[in-house]
Amino acid sequence: MLDGSIERSAQVPDCPSCAQPVESRHRYCPWCAAPLRSKLVEFFAPHPLIDGRARALRVSRYLGGDPSQRHTRLSIWDADRAVSAISLDPDETRRLSRFLTEGEGGGRTDDATTETMPAAAGP
Repeated sequence: MLDGSIERSAQVPDCPSCAQPVESRHRYCPWCAAPLRSKLVEFFAPHPLIDGRARALRVSRYLGGDPSQRHTRLSIWDADRAVSAISLDPDETRRLSRFLTEGEGGGRTDDATTETMPAAAGP
């Protein structure tokens, strides 16, 4: 019998639209089809004068209602698939934003030092 109910547990959140319990693996509510995750996605092209294998940088910002779901995911794309990815929490996302804009007249706002990492050995 399909009555829209599933076994309740502490890990199963409710749909914000219809209040039915929905497992976190779903992107849309199976009962009312409401989106359960909100995200913004933007692709960035590589520098045209610097050689590399990557075709794009994809930045996805997950804006879920639950604070534990909010994050920014950066992924490197080669043709039609991601070859590497990392997720940043909101604090690290803000820190990255400051780092990318600090050379545009804003200056450093913290006491952080600049660190140099050795270049990885190439093929």
